[in-house]
Amino acid sequence: MSNMKLVDGVLTPLSDADLAQRELDIAAYAIDLAANGYKTDRAAAYPSIADQLDQIYHEGLDAWKSTILAVKAEYPKP
Repeated sequence: MSNMKLVDGVLTPLSDADLAQRELDIAAYAIDLAANGYKTDRAAAYPSIADQLDQIYHEGLDAWKSTILAVKAEYPKP
């Protein structure tokens, strides 16, 4: 990561306050990711709504529930 910032089109060094704020932001992001990262992982792993509805229609609710529970088991809440 660069220790410079762009101010009015000119690269200038980060101040100590800027560096401290960057560290706080990185720590806050890590905490949020640990607490909520499973949501993003689950959203990417779930089938699309159209595929879920198709599965319910063709295979029934129990098959759909097992698909959803498998994703939840793979990406559990912390």
